[in-house]
Amino acid sequence: MNATERDEFFRRLHQQNPHPETELRYHNHYTLLVAVILSAQATDKGVNKATEKLFETVDNPQAMVALGLDNLITHIKTIGLYQNKAKNVMAMSQQLLADHQGKVPETREALEALAGVGRKTANVVLNVAFGQKTMAVDTHIFRLSNITGLAEGKNVLAVEQALLKNIPEKWMQHAHHWLILHGRYVCKARKPLCEQCIVSDLCDGFKGQSSKT
Repeated sequence: MNATERDEFFRRLHQQNPHPETELRYHNHYTLLVAVILSAQATDKGVNKATEKLFETVDNPQAMVALGLDNLITHIKTIGLYQNKAKNVMAMSQQLLADHQGKVPETREALEALAGVGRKTANVVLNVAFGQKTMAVDTHIFRLSNITGLAEGKNVLAVEQALLKNIPEKWMQHAHHWLILHGRYVCKARKPLCEQCIVSDLCDGFKGQSSKT
């Protein structure tokens, strides 16, 4: 996919959905961070179901620490890896209180120093909470980037760096969400809906298939 095609790719996604948002439900920066930590290897729908009641009363690190590990586990036990995630959320909350006056930090370095926060989670929080032009590469974006030719890479970091280089600056703010939603609902792993895709004519993978028929 060349530069002109990449620009058109995002122009169409923008036209279809001018203001894409995360499907995770949250109340503030802290609950966003918690939700993103819980979403690792889990669906947004599953996380939202587990946190609906939790976030009604627990929306800051003080309340989370007061809730306690066992009670948190009770809330999130329907989510995969819930025990480790609960421990991380508790440790992260304690770190926020000890080191950041209970507030979610705005830098990658500080975020990645928190329990349970890796590069992808930090990128999501920096983008959604603080409006930074980051690219959080999950399995959807990794697969879609390689298939379409938007950015090719053998690992997540390589794809992230290629996307940051290849995506036109004017589209970067929302690019992460456009790609996640497109990978989740259109360019599906098992059965991509190429016939319904508004950017299929720009996709290297689709063009490759067409040339064989």
